[in-house]
Amino acid sequence: MSVRLRFAVAALLSSTQVSLAAYNLVKNYSGQSFFDSWSYYGSFDNLTNGDIYWVNQTVADGTPKLTYINDAGNAVITVDNTTTVPYNEKRNSVRLTSNDKFGLGTVVVFDALHVPYGCSTWGALWTKAVGDLWPAGGEIDIFEGVNLQPANQMALHTQTGCTQATGITQTGTTGNPNCDNNSSSGAGCTVIDANANSYGAPFAAAGGGVWVTEFAEAGVNIWFFSRANVPSSLSTDSIDTSTFGTPSGSWPSSSCNPSQFFKEQELVIDITLCGDWAGVASILQATCPALQGTNTCYTTYVLDPANYATAYFELASVKLFATDPSVISTGALSTPTTTAGSSSSNHSGGAANLHVSNAVLTLAAGLLLGVSALF
Repeated sequence: MSVRLRFAVAALLSSTQVSLAAYNLVKNYSGQSFFDSWSYYGSFDNLTNGDIYWVNQTVADGTPKLTYINDAGNAVITVDNTTTVPYNEKRNSVRLTSNDKFGLGTVVVFDALHVPYGCSTWGALWTKAVGDLWPAGGEIDIFEGVNLQPANQMALHTQTGCTQATGITQTGTTGNPNCDNNSSSGAGCTVIDANANSYGAPFAAAGGGVWVTEFAEAGVNIWFFSRANVPSSLSTDSIDTSTFGTPSGSWPSSSCNPSQFFKEQELVIDITLCGDWAGVASILQATCPALQGTNTCYTTYVLDPANYATAYFELASVKLFATDPSVISTGALSTPTTTAGSSSSNHSGGAANLHVSNAVLTLAAGLLLGVSALF
């Protein structure tokens, strides 16, 4: 290759570093039609052993309402906080799975005014692989919190071979770097958000916030913006992840290739109680009153509806952006097989600087052929 050709190639690739971060709005779940594009689980929590029955839509639309659009036009997903549960029965709640599925080249944006919190409460906004036995096909925990923990926990769950790279640039603190679900009791590779407004009462007091999750060939990145710091571009139909600054959590492809460890994903929103994370005595007692005598998480909290006044999501919207609309599709859901996790080269400045789309590679190839013809 001649010197002039090498310069032409370098100039082409350099010019695409920022523009490749552009994603366009494909799907907007909001307003009165919010719940039209979701399926209700309709079974007890057989996934994390929570003391919950995830009801079907008919029950959720009944009394008390567990999913509805409030006067502000926001979607509310809640635990039943009015019924006294007889001993040995479960409390009603909701688990939603999106009808829409998405592949690499997608950005998921959750805009929330309130997230579930309180002793024994376990809420999550996450993605899972379509139709695969967990953890095959991967899982991304965007928001996940239990009890009165101080901040949100993000995580990836995969099969053996995926880890979070060392020396990455993120604002959060890495807990466990191994994403293999067979290690660390299934915690996945976790990152704790540095922002106290990312969970619980501080989140609500701040007016909520927005999670932005980039699912790209270059890796997975999650940004959290408290309400006062939400970028104005998130209210438009086109976003550029390279403008969002350092992500809260980052898992670059250098040590976990999404093309290898992740398949097509679908969204999940759920709330359970107690179970394999929130109900573990040592974890519960770390932020909530100690269990007395032979009492358990279930007997201490689940039977009394007064414990669940704050166990709900209020979502302004959920949006899917994509580099190519064809990576997002709508179809019948597979039988659920999984739930959010039970815990739940260097990268800087967002994955946008690493992401190269097929369209740009094709353009590059064409231009190279044209340039080579000059020599």
